[in-house]
Amino acid sequence: MFPLRFSHLSGIFLAALLAAAAAATAAPVAATVENATTATACAEEDNVSMVLRGEGIRRMRIEALQPAYLDSVGNDTTAPDFSGCNFDGGAHPTDPAHKFKPRRVVLLDDAQWRIVGMTLPSFWRPQQVPVRVGARTDRGFHMLQIFRKEEGKALEALVLYPADGYWRIKPLPQARFGDGVYGSSFLLGPVEQGSRPVVDIASIRIVPKPLAIHLRFVGGGSAVAKVSEISRERTALDVTLSKPTANARPFAVLRSMYVAPDNADVSELRWQESPEAAEQALPLPDVKTLSATQVRFGRSLPSRHNTSAPDIAFSDFDGKAPR
Repeated sequence: MFPLRFSHLSGIFLAALLAAAAAATAAPVAATVENATTATACAEEDNVSMVLRGEGIRRMRIEALQPAYLDSVGNDTTAPDFSGCNFDGGAHPTDPAHKFKPRRVVLLDDAQWRIVGMTLPSFWRPQQVPVRVGARTDRGFHMLQIFRKEEGKALEALVLYPADGYWRIKPLPQARFGDGVYGSSFLLGPVEQGSRPVVDIASIRIVPKPLAIHLRFVGGGSAVAKVSEISRERTALDVTLSKPTANARPFAVLRSMYVAPDNADVSELRWQESPEAAEQALPLPDVKTLSATQVRFGRSLPSRHNTSAPDIAFSDFDGKAPR
């Protein structure tokens, strides 16, 4: 082989510098957030839909964060409020009711985690998704509950609903709040719009060490949600998608409840259009469409409903393929 001439080396070096400069100045990956919320007087109805779209997103972080006003809360209000609803805590009047044999199965119980699968007597969708936890395989659960153990006590921090693709996450509660309370939920993956949005999951595999939830989707593609932190401050999922997102289909939807600013699981949005941009904030009803490199769905005013429920944030959108 002939040695490279100095001019060739200079060209290679210059190309590398230009590539590095382009990477350094490349625009950060942003998501588009669309407000598809409808009005309701029912505090137990998910009327809030914040739809996230984007082009070429492969990774993101999803966090449940304590509300900013938490230290000022004395009594936590967690009881359901059906006063403005056309149902009373039983089956929703417009939902199908598929019947199942109820059961509760402990899929994992070690020094750090307890994972429980639950099949309810009735659920609105018939899907029975295979679930593997470690070496154990089962199917037909409507809820997968993940508990973090702290000083011998198991505290629930995450619930995944295999049959319709909904997630709920929350930080470990402050001691005075018992087990804490969930608020908003979200969908992750290729969202299908119907009577309500869903994500069709083909299978779920949970790896305990380190804890990660692997999803395969019915229409193709997959996602891995690594549980990066469960603490008193936050529960954080670092998500990797097998395929880049396309703007035509939502990759996530936040679902929540809003009746009034003091009766809501989400009443405002805070976001940045770029990492260097100033944070912006708007009340939920004033939001139409926005572009964000990070967005937090939360509350500044204490709510009389699910008072200690966490804010939910999406951030760290990245188009790079996983290594």
